[in-house]
Amino acid sequence: MQIDFNNLNMNQLSFNSEFEAKIQNFLEEWFSDSDTVKVQTSGSTGTPKIFEIEKKKMMNSAEMTCNFLELKEGAIALICLPVEYISGKMMVVRSVVRKLKLVIADPSVQPVEHLNDEIDFCAMTPLQVENSLDQLHLIKNLIIGGAAVSESLKNKIFQTLSASNVPTRIFETYGMSETLSHIALKQIAPQTEEYFKAFENVEISTDGRGCLKIFAPKVNSEILQTNDLVEIKNGNRFRFLGRVDNVINSGGAKIFPEQLEALVKKEIPNEAVFLGIDDASLGQKLILVIEGSPSEELNQRLSAVNYREKFHKPKEIIFIEKIPRTPNGKVNRIELKKTLNH
Repeated sequence: MQIDFNNLNMNQLSFNSEFEAKIQNFLEEWFSDSDTVKVQTSGSTGTPKIFEIEKKKMMNSAEMTCNFLELKEGAIALICLPVEYISGKMMVVRSVVRKLKLVIADPSVQPVEHLNDEIDFCAMTPLQVENSLDQLHLIKNLIIGGAAVSESLKNKIFQTLSASNVPTRIFETYGMSETLSHIALKQIAPQTEEYFKAFENVEISTDGRGCLKIFAPKVNSEILQTNDLVEIKNGNRFRFLGRVDNVINSGGAKIFPEQLEALVKKEIPNEAVFLGIDDASLGQKLILVIEGSPSEELNQRLSAVNYREKFHKPKEIIFIEKIPRTPNGKVNRIELKKTLNH
């Protein structure tokens, strides 16, 4: 199904699938007299909650993304993210604001497997991209959010695009529900950038812990304090180091799991998560959880990981059939810990 927001007539649209019905409900909410819409958080770092967001601020966010990507009126976008969350809602709002043509594809791990025609813009999770490599050449501008893009996935993207020799631009996003999807992008193809670039009118700084503070008055009137450790460069660029609440304290050493996960994923294609498990002598014992089954090849690749510090090497490696994720694709560390404790 495709909705042309340059020539919209809700009465002539036929919403058939369950996902299309959810988009219809959101559009009815969007075009209602209310100044706000309800948004649900993913619950990846705590209990899911529902809060109301001003439509005007969502429109401002949509403008920032469309301007950054230079999307023009009439361009074709594709939505394949759950519309309950801000990521899916913002795809619809961007289409409304910039008068795009919106193609609807049910959210799944292979959302564009039947895509045959070029589209100008799409947003996916890393897991969706992993299962959509054969269609990347059909997408002119792709943003990836919901979780960090692994080194393994980056390599697959480079190999795929090099073989097809197309000018597809792919960006990793930085944001959260409170920033109305994202406030910064980092290009990972065809050029590779190390730092996220904040949008215009977004001010960034750090607190005493070194965690990112965001002031984006067009999307949120409050200064947002994150638990993300960052390194700021040139005032409007920053590099993500890890989450303070994920820090593992093992034997008095502070370990940032995200950095170790990026290192491991340069060697193996599997999902890998470092956790700190309660330990009587160390405080927390560093373990590595890998999705999939052990094999000789996998063990050899793990042996090749060059840890910068001796205490970065996990005390134990656990293989698990499936690592729990939130509905929008993020690794759910809380549920993973619960699973391991059972």
